[in-house]
Amino acid sequence: MGEKHQHSIMQGQTDTRYQDWAWPLWPIVPLYPYGRRRTLRQEVVKDKIWTFEQSQGILYVVVPIRMSAIALESGGLLIYAPVAPTPECIRLVRELEAQHGEVQAIVLPTISGIEHKVFVGPFARHFPQAQVYVAPHQWSFPVNLPLSWLGFPRKRTHILPADSRQNPLGDEFDYAILGPIELGPGRFAEVALFHKRSRTLFVTDSVLAIPPEPPEIIQLEPYPLLFHAKDDALHKVLDSPENRRKGWQRISLFAFYFSPSTLNVANLFQSIRDAFAAPDRSKQAYFGWFPFQWQDNWQQSFHALSRQGRLFVAPILQTLILNRAPQATLDWVNRVQQWNFQQIIPCHMQAVIQADGEQFRQAFAFLEKPQSTLEGNRLPEADFQLLQTLNRALTQTRIVPPAKLD
Repeated sequence: MGEKHQHSIMQGQTDTRYQDWAWPLWPIVPLYPYGRRRTLRQEVVKDKIWTFEQSQGILYVVVPIRMSAIALESGGLLIYAPVAPTPECIRLVRELEAQHGEVQAIVLPTISGIEHKVFVGPFARHFPQAQVYVAPHQWSFPVNLPLSWLGFPRKRTHILPADSRQNPLGDEFDYAILGPIELGPGRFAEVALFHKRSRTLFVTDSVLAIPPEPPEIIQLEPYPLLFHAKDDALHKVLDSPENRRKGWQRISLFAFYFSPSTLNVANLFQSIRDAFAAPDRSKQAYFGWFPFQWQDNWQQSFHALSRQGRLFVAPILQTLILNRAPQATLDWVNRVQQWNFQQIIPCHMQAVIQADGEQFRQAFAFLEKPQSTLEGNRLPEADFQLLQTLNRALTQTRIVPPAKLD
């Protein structure tokens, strides 16, 4: 009876924990880890700024997604880029509300990132006193629907003015809107938010840095790290710091290049044959299917990408988006550069990047000079091959407008 009672208690604790991580709306955007999302809160500036991290991805290419909370001088909180409002996430926000006051403002800083937009309506319903501010020129795919149809509160949702002198967020902040950049079937835009008192810049996707070690939120559920640490389908990987690091570095290459030059992909029939001989043929392991083989020099690609944690613009933005509007992007960069920030908090990858306006400016040097001339800021051209192929195909078929940058 004692063992059964103890097992029942443990099972109850597990069920409660899973309920705490529940995200029931995951089918709208079916990304791993689907309906169960853990949240990690970190204090960045004492009693002033906190980050809330969750993980998400496809095919175990899992990276952090992050929202930030800022305590306002007048009392209350501002939320930048909400994440999934699981019971755990909301409880962690309520703890801050108990100390600093209610959530006063919620900012959606992008128009195209559905992985950010999908959370705003459900998140806002937990904080009925908060005003919701969104970047202008919102759109949705495949049908362009009103924001209220996407769950945004009708009476509390406001478009951020393009002119920040009409700033509805208060004297503590300044902001600058990049875009919209027209991309044929859609648009790209981003709101950079500057918190003056802490000298912190908040961005969504425009710049980031890759930490050399897997982020803590990813290590809470390490299976994706170990999955990608495999050298081939027949490789059995043990859980160790080295293998977690190896998996993280490969995940980073997948996330930014999709198909880096140091990756070989087996044909379908070979990958199926290998799956039958795999040491792990569980459902979690995709029944042994693992069509990837990494070349011996794969780490060179990672080191060139991460550059010891330096600030950079993601390859997909360089190749498919920002080069469609280089001058508008540089005008936005020049404005952001003038702010006296000393750290950057993006919505993905490394949580806090120590960088100033000059370093921010340098990350966009590719818009002024060809990659081949940027000796200290160059990414391997071979790793851009798939993105360049996509770029040519989208341009030739006139799905997206041509790049304005040679």
